[in-house]
Amino acid sequence: MNIGGLQKVSLLDYPDKIATIVFTNGCCFRCGFCHNPGLVMPPFSSSVSEKEFLDYLDGRKGLLDAVVITGGEPTLQSDLLEFMEKIKTRGLLIKLDTCGAFPKKVKESIDSGFVDYVAMDIKSTREEYEKVTNMPIVGGAIEESIALILGSELPHEFRSTIVEGLHDEEKILAMAQMIEGANAYYLQQFRVAEEMNDNSFKGKKSLPKKELEQIAKKCKKYVKMCDIR
Repeated sequence: MNIGGLQKVSLLDYPDKIATIVFTNGCCFRCGFCHNPGLVMPPFSSSVSEKEFLDYLDGRKGLLDAVVITGGEPTLQSDLLEFMEKIKTRGLLIKLDTCGAFPKKVKESIDSGFVDYVAMDIKSTREEYEKVTNMPIVGGAIEESIALILGSELPHEFRSTIVEGLHDEEKILAMAQMIEGANAYYLQQFRVAEEMNDNSFKGKKSLPKKELEQIAKKCKKYVKMCDIR
């Protein structure tokens, strides 16, 4: 597994669990507002050996509940299933974060039985996905991954980072409609990071929180819960 970094303890990323976050190197998208540019394209800014990570889990036995696998894009990793199996043998829950670009890998992950919780990013409306991600989208890949997650019995969430100029009320409601029936949809407020894929985004901001709260109420027409992060 090509690991770019660890967050050893998180109380936020897996609901109601104490988790470790493992970041994988490599991503298929080039979103300008990405906060982890060092994980997107080689040469990667850092790496952690799989042994170091597993040794950490072994040293924290009984203190951790779960591992969150994020990135980058974890489904790019050819040994993702094998990696998850090693985590499961240690008695830990797994949350998988994905952009949904590779529905076959999403299905394999769900069908493996290793994943306990899945989260998928929704980048934009169907019409503007390529504009926002700066990459071509193969066929109906995003819609297929959404359907796989909604059709599974797994706890799940979808989330969108909201950037003024890229997203407005109409587009956010269209994104909520794409995931109609979802358990949870989070509108994440864009924040400027020290390093970004596209530094022009350092001059951008999210929509005002009060406006997002009003939009979140309207999103509940399509999803069971919508909240602001």
